[in-house]
Amino acid sequence: QVQLVESGGGLVQPGESLRLSCAASGSIGRLNVMGWYRQAPGKERELVATITSGGITNYANSVKGRFTISRDSAKNTVYLQMNTLKPEDTAVYYCNYVPLAGVARNYWGQGTQVTVSS
Repeated sequence: QVQLVESGGGLVQPGESLRLSCAASGSIGRLNVMGWYRQAPGKERELVATITSGGITNYANSVKGRFTISRDSAKNTVYLQMNTLKPEDTAVYYCNYVPLAGVARNYWGQGTQVTVSS
């Protein structure tokens, strides 16, 4: 079993920044992808950013140039630095983990609320 715990969400004003963290524990595979997804009220969950165990990153067009994903592989922790936040970034942000070997399945965190409002 793998557990993901997000932290760092909160209420900020437009233009401000937040840093989200996701700590993974349990049977973590050496080869994997971790990332962040978000879901706003009334909308479908969407990809925000991903990073592989080798450091390859991918971003949604809506956050390119504003968000940065990184990871500390030794601690099995992934981060999302969110700069120049906009009201449309308001959503519940979920951490995701996908092992690339062994049993294929997705793991999700409980989510952390990010609200951008003046």
